[in-house]
Amino acid sequence: MGWSKEDKPGWERETLEKLVQAQVIEQRRARRWGIFFKILLFAYLFALLILVRGDGPGDWFETEKKPAEHVAVVDVDGLIASSAAANAEDLTKTLKRAFEDDGTQAVMLRINSGGGSPVQAGIIHDELLRLREEHEGIPLYAVIGDIGASGAYYIAVAADEIYADRASLVGSIGVRLDSFGLVDLMDNIGVERRLFTAGENKAFLDPFLPLESEHVEHMEGLIDDVHQQFIDVVRAGRGERLPEDADVFNGLTWTGEKAVDLGLTDGLGNPRSVARDVIGVEEMVEFRPRRTPIQLLLEDLGAIVTQQLLNLESQPQWR
Repeated sequence: MGWSKEDKPGWERETLEKLVQAQVIEQRRARRWGIFFKILLFAYLFALLILVRGDGPGDWFETEKKPAEHVAVVDVDGLIASSAAANAEDLTKTLKRAFEDDGTQAVMLRINSGGGSPVQAGIIHDELLRLREEHEGIPLYAVIGDIGASGAYYIAVAADEIYADRASLVGSIGVRLDSFGLVDLMDNIGVERRLFTAGENKAFLDPFLPLESEHVEHMEGLIDDVHQQFIDVVRAGRGERLPEDADVFNGLTWTGEKAVDLGLTDGLGNPRSVARDVIGVEEMVEFRPRRTPIQLLLEDLGAIVTQQLLNLESQPQWR
């Protein structure tokens, strides 16, 4: 007499094991397909990046052929800060590569920045002076686009010559410190400020506390010191090109055309015209901070998305 399914010892366990094994196999299969589709997506985005950039992977690692003689162009674009694209770490490394490249006849700073950190700008400025001394036969030019102000101009004065468009904004040789005072607001809404410090001046400039005259005096002295450093750098960089009676250290900005009269710039021009007419070398090669393919992919896709969002609404332009 045979065993029925119900009477066979351990059939429940055997069935459960088979179900678990089937589930594991299914999960492995799903994981393999998931990896496959991720690789496929990456390959698609990789190919898309090549199409968008109009070049090949060799360009990412600078293996492409450069002109025998060229102007090495380095961008100083946007906010100058340690956490921004225009940071001292990346720019100094890029500038070093630009000066050391065999075909470089001149280095051009292509500036479009309203400034930023005086520390970051100072590091870049000092490295430019060092590179100029190390590579005496390679001149350095700064060409300002829409704006070259404050920390960006601090960098520009390290160049042999500075050029700008007639409508560029140039200057802003000054220092600012922003803060807020919320003392009356705290009183009006009935909130009590509780602050514990070690050091009698540790909480100075706290926006929830009233200003003390000695603290104001201290901060004014501090920004005056930084301002004087800025003035000294501009005087050293521009030399006799700055008229003795020129009042250019008051924080104002001027057009590129006016900046020539004030000695802040040497002439009018754009990157292409300066390369052609001033330097005498038409070929220009851009030097950028080194990025991995993944970083470039993310940056380019982000730029595409941003551009598409900007195109959703028309903005008035000065034409």
